[in-house]
Amino acid sequence: MSNPARYSFISTDPSLGEASFKPFLPLTLNHGEKSQSVIGLLDTGAMVNVLPY
Repeated sequence: MSNPARYSFISTDPSLGEASFKPFLPLTLNHGEKSQSVIGLLDTGAMVNVLPY
């Protein structure tokens, strides 16, 4: 990948500590004259790694 992008991991529930951090991608959806800013969840792999269990 020649131009990698970095995205912040944002805490969704502070009571869970580091387990609540998720990577979000800010997006702007456009249709004709209308636009809407939204946030998408990036799929960076498993939320919990159970190996070697």
